[in-house]
Amino acid sequence: MSISYLQKEDPKDASKAFKRLKKKISIDNLWIYILRLLQEKEMYGYELKESIKKRFGFEPATVTSYTILYKLEKDNLVTSLVKGNPEGRPDRKYYSLTDEGKKSMKEAKGLFKEILSKVFDKT
Repeated sequence: MSISYLQKEDPKDASKAFKRLKKKISIDNLWIYILRLLQEKEMYGYELKESIKKRFGFEPATVTSYTILYKLEKDNLVTSLVKGNPEGRPDRKYYSLTDEGKKSMKEAKGLFKEILSKVFDKT
């Protein structure tokens, strides 16, 4: 059984360096988690935020999630489409992954693989 470092609380004796790394790998790189979820299906903003919490075990601030989505759309990594809500609620903006977004995910994966093999080769 593997340990999920993203989902568990930091131990009291966790180093400051580990806590900074965890933040950098999660919140500061939120775009990776968003694009990962959009590989599966199109989603609206709040749905993405809740899916990140459920799947990856951390909860980004709502404003942070929407800021990242705005930047991803500006960079052509995602596209959006407003759809009407049949229940009389406000319309929702659904996001989907673009080809450029898929390419960015492959690049990010390559970077992480390289880091893992070069930095953790003796661990």
